[in-house]
Amino acid sequence: MLSNAIELPRAPVGEWFDTLVTWCTDHLSWLFDGIGSAIETSVDGLTDVLTVLPPLALTLVLAVIALAISGWRLSVFTILGFVLIDSMELWDDSMDSLALVLVSALVSTVLSIPIGIAAARNDVVSRIVRPVLDFMQTMPAFVYLIPAIFFFSIGSVPGVVATVIFAMPPGVRLTELGIRGVDPEMVEAGEAFGTPPNRILTRIQIPLALPSIMAGVNQLIMLSLSMVVIAGMVGAGGLGGVVLEGINRVDVAKGFEGGIAVVILAIYLDRLTGALGEGPSMLRALFARGKATRGAAPRGAAPRDVAAPSADLVG
Repeated sequence: MLSNAIELPRAPVGEWFDTLVTWCTDHLSWLFDGIGSAIETSVDGLTDVLTVLPPLALTLVLAVIALAISGWRLSVFTILGFVLIDSMELWDDSMDSLALVLVSALVSTVLSIPIGIAAARNDVVSRIVRPVLDFMQTMPAFVYLIPAIFFFSIGSVPGVVATVIFAMPPGVRLTELGIRGVDPEMVEAGEAFGTPPNRILTRIQIPLALPSIMAGVNQLIMLSLSMVVIAGMVGAGGLGGVVLEGINRVDVAKGFEGGIAVVILAIYLDRLTGALGEGPSMLRALFARGKATRGAAPRGAAPRDVAAPSADLVG
């Protein structure tokens, strides 16, 4: 009886959001046109760069990059995986998706790292950013496509915008976590020697937090790839369009081939960005070889003071 007597009025949250989207469309169309033009030019330009070489030639280039950064295992996987993509006649679609993912990941990285640094250095910013990131991360990805279509119409642009919004949170969170996780004694040592705050950030905190920052970049790239299929629903094309076509036609073979191509791209980018956090494999090998050839310090030589900061920190 009590539940029937008390009826709360309906909150028109959806109508409020619709009004906001309409207002933005009417008054900020110049801004969205500029953003859309920049994104479309970037995606199209990167696609042209990726398709200017024959498939086998680009495969060898990507394999050499994998060899330099990660090692021979990823290089062999790159050759086998991308040859398989070409043999499935999905090369152009894969390059479209790779361009979309790289542009989305670049924009997400450029936005998320400064926000993460600001949140790590200011508790007020952290308290403001945290609920926003929770909202961005828990909102279903399909919902982002609705306003993106209103602002940018159909094509690759709304796919990139929705991907950026969906992929940013882990980049911000892991950047903040990495900066806050730096040993306070290292920061205090820099401050004791009169190091300016900006140099402490760029010469102490960011280098020490780099593994965590690169883990955030890795995660946002993976989330960008997970949005490829969803972006295909708004005309972004690429492998998302292939998988969507397979779903619409109940074509198991086509959908599976598109999914395999996405997996190959995901493994390549995942291993590549994961290795970047540790340093390129060739540089690690050269560094280890240099340490072995230098050998022990001469007898009687004074030990090097590793705790003292270098001159460029204080200068």
